[in-house]
Amino acid sequence: MKRMTFPLLALAALGFGLISMLAWLPKWQLTEPPSPPPASRFAHTVAAVGLIEASTENIAVGSHLAGVVERVFVAVGETVAMGDPLFQVDDRHLRAQLAQAEAAAQTAEARVSVASAALDDVTRQLGFIEGLIDSGAVSAEEVARRRSAVQIAQAKLSEAHADARTTAAHVELINTELERCVVTAPTDGQVLQVKLRAGEFAVAGATASPMILLGRSTPLHLRVDVDEHEAWRVRPDARATAHVRGNAQLSTPLDFVRFEPFVVPKRSLTGDSTERVDTRVLQVIYRIARDDLRLFVGQQMDVFIEDSTGL
Repeated sequence: MKRMTFPLLALAALGFGLISMLAWLPKWQLTEPPSPPPASRFAHTVAAVGLIEASTENIAVGSHLAGVVERVFVAVGETVAMGDPLFQVDDRHLRAQLAQAEAAAQTAEARVSVASAALDDVTRQLGFIEGLIDSGAVSAEEVARRRSAVQIAQAKLSEAHADARTTAAHVELINTELERCVVTAPTDGQVLQVKLRAGEFAVAGATASPMILLGRSTPLHLRVDVDEHEAWRVRPDARATAHVRGNAQLSTPLDFVRFEPFVVPKRSLTGDSTERVDTRVLQVIYRIARDDLRLFVGQQMDVFIEDSTGL
């Protein structure tokens, strides 16, 4: 009996250990996704992801001139027409230059008047002298000198006119720069984003983040990234549908607009852990047919394109 005691205790300890280990193992439970994944209704499908954008494409509005922003005229969500002001850059230095240029233009116009009067004077004197030639009252040398004086006066008048045109052009140039201080909408559309405030410095040219993002939101377009390996399967006349992420029951037909014929590296990522990021994509532009869906520019949608090749 004593010989069986230790083996029995060992078996009991082993059993207790197994029971304890099984009790601490995680329990697997079958869970349902919050919403069913989208499914294609086509027999053969090319699946892709699309990014909603404005039908004018997303226009990143920049500034013609660098300077401190004096005023922002629009807010996010506002509708603007082509030519409406968006923001204004400080223009005080240009207004000072304009006053100086306008004064110079007035001086140039005065010089034109003086040169014109001088030309009239020497022209009258020449006419009087030429009337006395037959009587021999004046010499040929005096006549030649008076004619030269007329030519010189004509040249000075031409020079004065040229100076007046130059100063007028300078005034027009400064006025143009003043107009460029007010950045206006290049097209009708909606203000999608405003990343600029009064008092901030606006740089001229392209920026990493657009100061104001503008686009026409009716209708909306969908920029679909098709993997280059499946690009040959997509046809312009193929049917296509897009599903709203988070609610696959919300879907819309898509109308083909155009291909972007230049294949580019993939930039729009879905966040899927199995997604390839070292691939290139053909971008296909579709128009979203339904206008009753609550969609926003920049939103991703799951897209299914019918594959008519059947391969």
